[in-house]
Amino acid sequence: MQRTRQIGFSYLFLLPSFVLTMVLGVYPIAWAIRYMFYDYRGFGEPAFIGLDNFRRLAEDSQYWHSVVNTFIYAGGKLIITIPLCLLLAVILNTKLRGRNFLRAVYFMPTIISSAVMAVVFFIIFNSYNGILNQYLLKLHIISKSIDWLGPKHAMLTVIIIAVWGAVGNYMLLFLAGLQNIPQDVYESSSLDGANKWQQFWYLTVPMLGPVLQIVIMLAIINSLKGYESIMVLTEGGPVGKTEVMYLYVYKLFFPTPSGSAVDQQFGYGSAVGFTTAVIVGIITLAYHAMSRRLNKLQ
Repeated sequence: MQRTRQIGFSYLFLLPSFVLTMVLGVYPIAWAIRYMFYDYRGFGEPAFIGLDNFRRLAEDSQYWHSVVNTFIYAGGKLIITIPLCLLLAVILNTKLRGRNFLRAVYFMPTIISSAVMAVVFFIIFNSYNGILNQYLLKLHIISKSIDWLGPKHAMLTVIIIAVWGAVGNYMLLFLAGLQNIPQDVYESSSLDGANKWQQFWYLTVPMLGPVLQIVIMLAIINSLKGYESIMVLTEGGPVGKTEVMYLYVYKLFFPTPSGSAVDQQFGYGSAVGFTTAVIVGIITLAYHAMSRRLNKLQ
């Protein structure tokens, strides 16, 4: 009787999470899968059109351009973020004065809203009266203002902002991994004549292997899915230079005045969203398979 009561209480505590998962997770996915095969714009009766949404998607050059932009954005973010986070973690793992304060400073961006962060950086990178241009002009580094949010520099700007927002989170994971490495290993290598660089390359990096794999996977997924700061900062512009996959999907469901979608397109948006999720899933699975193969070779 007591065991039955304990099981009953367990299910009772699990019930709210189960209901929320079904309502906010499973049901929207099932709804989207259904409307992938319909022409539905949010009003009127949905019209079944079979695979027409996917045929339209195959010919949608704007979407495939956003896919290319996503890979550029994710690649640029990863190339800068991972080494920078590892470097900061190594430095802040030493007996540095004020290291706890610096850890908090670097972690701070992760708790700031993406929308707020984008507004602040818009003030910094504004082409006409932005803070960055004003300082660069005063220091005579540039002779005229740079259009940081223009077609030439917009992608670089959003990558820099994304790196700033991601550094603290991954740095903390690296820091946790570093603190689990026994100090005896470094002391033994020092007695054998290993210098700091050799210790880092032949001891620290291999022993951080499991953490590094997790960090890279999280970074890949977050980079491919990220769009919030881009939406606030550039709305995918100028002329689609910063349009990424999930921002394109968002505009199909919630069109903006300057967006690519002229009206709500729930049916087509569901097809695009499903395809985008498949692309992200394939990349994640490919990385996971590659990581497992590398582990077997070690």
